[in-house]
Amino acid sequence: MSHYKHHIFFCLNQREPNAARPCCAGHGAEAAFEHCKAEVKRLGLAGPGQVRVNRAGCMDRCEQGPVCVVYPEGVWYTYVDLADIDDIVQTHLVGGRVVERLRLPDEPESAA
Repeated sequence: MSHYKHHIFFCLNQREPNAARPCCAGHGAEAAFEHCKAEVKRLGLAGPGQVRVNRAGCMDRCEQGPVCVVYPEGVWYTYVDLADIDDIVQTHLVGGRVVERLRLPDEPESAA
């Protein structure tokens, strides 16, 4: 059994403004991370056997970002605003169901 029921990682990678690829930090990833962490804590979901919210560096899905991934399921999400983060928390982390409207394909389109 995993130490956490769910482990969610947020890409917080920051690139230079003129970089060839976009970055999640440039699309509100830090605010989304902080919001998710606060919401998980507010709901009493934080800690061993429950949910862990973590920072991550580049997860190489830059063109699909901002992104986060929930383990152990390995479900990748993109999001636009904090309401999307609330949906991920309530539907996936609390309810155990994937938020299909925010789910990214298992393989990036460029890998096909």
